[in-house]
Amino acid sequence: MPELVIQATNISKKFADLTALDGIDLAVPKGCIYGFLGPNGCGKSTMIRILTGLLSPTSGQVNVLGLAVPKQAEALRLRIGYMTQKFSLYNDLSVTENLQFIGQIYSIPNGQLKLRIQEQLHRYRLEPLKGQRVAGMSGGQKQRLSLAAATMHNPELLFLDEPTSAVDPENRRDFWEQLFDLSDQGTTILVTTHYMDEAERCHRLAIMESGVIRADDAPETLMQNMGVQVVEVKTDNLRTLKATLLQNPNIRSAAQIGIRLRVLVDNRINNPLQWLRTGFPELQKAQLNIARPSLEDVFVTSTGKGRQ
Repeated sequence: MPELVIQATNISKKFADLTALDGIDLAVPKGCIYGFLGPNGCGKSTMIRILTGLLSPTSGQVNVLGLAVPKQAEALRLRIGYMTQKFSLYNDLSVTENLQFIGQIYSIPNGQLKLRIQEQLHRYRLEPLKGQRVAGMSGGQKQRLSLAAATMHNPELLFLDEPTSAVDPENRRDFWEQLFDLSDQGTTILVTTHYMDEAERCHRLAIMESGVIRADDAPETLMQNMGVQVVEVKTDNLRTLKATLLQNPNIRSAAQIGIRLRVLVDNRINNPLQWLRTGFPELQKAQLNIARPSLEDVFVTSTGKGRQ
């Protein structure tokens, strides 16, 4: 049984008449990159704020790194790192000055702080920028600086709240390579995202909708067990075909991807290609192929997005 870094039981959070979280259970193993996937407003950020002790749950119990949260939140903050969606460092300070300031907040002794700053500058490729004021840096450079700052004190647990929402795909890929390095060194990482490709990189993934976890497992397992077969259809009049297919209850979803229609057929259908050709005359001469499932398929079958 792996050591659990986060254990949350029946977590609910209400803001007046709004239920932001509704009965969330969570178990995160040590060294895992655990993802929350879901649209804006589904409760991802609220859950992170509860796990870090910034918010108190309306009901439920939270244990993080062996500490009861929010009761022991002050002790917890010395052992975690938190990178917010919005850049939160100081634009009028240089890269080195920002890292020095963060190190002083965490009471890193002066003798160690200089060495630690050099290590972070090297690890996150910030050495050429060390004297530059942050205001003139690109989005990707600021992202690397934010991660360097969040890990200055070698946290056991790192929280990342949609950390790549403002950077290009190349910087996103590099950022994830850095996360895997941290995970390999034993750091547990909890990351929220609404990017499907990022979610697929996680060791384990929770799909959230309207304050509820709809699915929770390794991404590959979620794709294997989603209860549908994926068929890609290449033919004419895809928009009309989509509307026709969605009238059948065995069609869980249909979405156009370029010149193809991606159709999710319920697993109760033994031979989906033959079933589609037999049941829909317009598909007699169409090109039909079984396709590999994706996390987007998992998302639409797990949430209310399925029949759109």
